[in-house]
Formats: sequence, structure tokens, C-alpha cells
Amino acid sequence: MPSLKEVRNRIVSVNSTTQITKAMKMVSAAKLRRAQDAIIQMRPYATKLNELIATVSANTEVGASSPYTKVRAVEKVLVIVVTSDRGLCGAFNSNVVKAALAHINEKYASQAAKGNVEIMALGKKGGETLQKRGFKTNTAYMDIFQRLSFANARQAAEEVMEAFAEAKYDVVELVFNEFKNVATQIIRVEQMLPLVEKKDDSSKTGKIDYLFEPSEEEIVLELMPKAIKMQLFKSVLESNASEHGARMTAMDKATDNANELLRSLKIEYNRSRQAAITKEILEIVGGAEALKGQ
Repeated sequence: MPSLKEVRNRIVSVNSTTQITKAMKMVSAAKLRRAQDAIIQMRPYATKLNELIATVSANTEVGASSPYTKVRAVEKVLVIVVTSDRGLCGAFNSNVVKAALAHINEKYASQAAKGNVEIMALGKKGGETLQKRGFKTNTAYMDIFQRLSFANARQAAEEVMEAFAEAKYDVVELVFNEFKNVATQIIRVEQMLPLVEKKDDSSKTGKIDYLFEPSEEEIVLELMPKAIKMQLFKSVLESNASEHGARMTAMDKATDNANELLRSLKIEYNRSRQAAITKEILEIVGGAEALKGQ
């Protein structure tokens, strides 16, 4: 049985840990509210813009001739992996990395074997892990969450778009956590480039006759790059909200575990203290009896 001092030190240590986990939960809850508001406001605009551009690009001559709609034989692949900069958020980062690796092994195994799969890391945790796995990794935007803004996401998207237009990559895909609620994040894999028309059961077959004002070329050339940039920024906002939700849940569970451990330690401390008191009483009684016998 450990000494009273050892148990006391452990109780102090667990109490300190509990205070930290509670504080981290509160910080994540405050940040989550802002991040959740940002992504909820972004979703309708980004979704509608992507649907519009995907449809227009397939049904207009200007869209079909855009460098961002060119479908080529897939030889060189870029996978954009969105994680966080910090840990202590459960399996948030490891799930994204596992999903990215599984997607590469399933869909681009031959390209990976030739070394033609490159990673763009948005977030330090994913970048560091995938670098250790031997992937060629672009870390230029690994710190994007330290300066989260559309301007920085746009810069990353423009670099990717330029590389795709120059045929440095034949396909670009995104892997990220989509925010559903505080306790649930869903891994999403989306194709960023080339732009393709999204098929669904409700869509009508045949070419849609659009009226353009100003010209067809101006609208498509203006909105198409914006839709691609918005898709990347949306994935970053989704991941940001998901991270705070995951950390809030992880810290809540850590606090509960610490409280449970604290209860066990207090019981152990009381037992040890009771045993020590009983031992002292027995020694006193034994001494008294010895004195009587003299």
C-alpha cells in the first residue's frame, strides 16, 4: 500500500490536471461558437456556388474549355489533408490521416508506388505525420490555422489551381472533417480539381439554356476560380469547427475520468490513513499492556 504522502501527491496532481482540462473545455466551447457560426453561414453560399459552377461548366463552351475542367489520365495526384495544429482533441487528427492513407491506397496505389502522390498539409499534425510516412509534403500552408482567413486560403487555392492548369497534377482531392455537432465529425473526401458536374436524381437531362448578363465568358471565368477557392476555404472552416468540438468532447471525458480517479484516490487515502491510525492505537495499547506487566 502506498504511503500517505504518495497518495496526497497524486491527489494534488490529479486536481491540477482537472483544472487544466476544465479550462481547455471552456476555451474550446467559446471558440466553437464562433467557428460554428462561421461555417453555418458559409455552407449555403458555398454549396450553391459549387452546384452552379459545376453545372454551367458542363453545359457551356467556355466552361468546358476552362483549364480547371480538363479531365486527364491520372498520373500525378495532390491530396490536401486538413488537420489541426494541436493535439488533445481525441482521434480528430489520426482519423483524417487514416482516411487519407486509406483513400490513397484504395484509389491511387499505383501512383503512390511511383512516388506521384503529393500531400499538401493544412495543419501541423497531419503534415508531420505524413512526412514521417515518406510522402512528398507541401508544408507552405501548414500554419494556416494560426492566421485563419479567406485571404490565406485563397493563396493556397491559387497555387493549387496554377499547378493543375500547368498539368503538374492531374487530380486534386480534399480530405477533412465535416462538422455535424459537438460530438460528431464526419470524414469527407471531395474532388477539388478538375471540376465535374455533380449528378443527382433530381437533375434534368439535357443541356440547360442559360441567359448570361454580362457575357457567358465573363461570368464563368469570374465565378469558376471563386468556387474552387471557396471549396478549399469551406473545408478549412469545417475542420476548424470540428477541431473545437472534438477537443471540447475530449476534455469533458478527461475531466470525468480525472474526477473518477480522484474519488478512488481519496478512498485509498482514507484507507491508508485509517490503517496508520489503527497501527498507532495498537502500538499504544501494546505499550500500555507491557507497562502493566512490569
